[in-house]
Amino acid sequence: MKKAVIRTGSKQYIVSEGDILTVEKLKEGKTVEFTPLLVIDDKKISIGKPQVKGVKVTASIIEADKMADKTTSIRYKAKKRVHTVRGHRQHMSVLKIVSIS
Repeated sequence: MKKAVIRTGSKQYIVSEGDILTVEKLKEGKTVEFTPLLVIDDKKISIGKPQVKGVKVTASIIEADKMADKTTSIRYKAKKRVHTVRGHRQHMSVLKIVSIS
C-alpha cells in the first residue's frame, strides 16, 4: 500500500489512494496534482529534498466551497471598556485521492 505526505495550505497530510481529505480552499477545477515530500511503498521509503522527483499525487475535487466551523477571537481589557468579538469561517475543499504514481 502506497502512502505519501503532501503539502497544501501550509499544512502536511499523510494520504493513500482512496482517502477523502478536507483542506483549505483550492482553485476551482476537476483534478489537482501534488508533488509529495515523502513516499512510502511497502518497505521502500523515498524522502524528498524538498520534494520527491518523478512522483505525483493526483486528487479530484468532490466539493469546493464547504465552510468550516466558526472560530471566534475575543479582545477584552478589564476596567477599560474594551471588548471586541470577531468571528471567522474558513472556506474548505473536499478531495479524494485518486492515485499515487
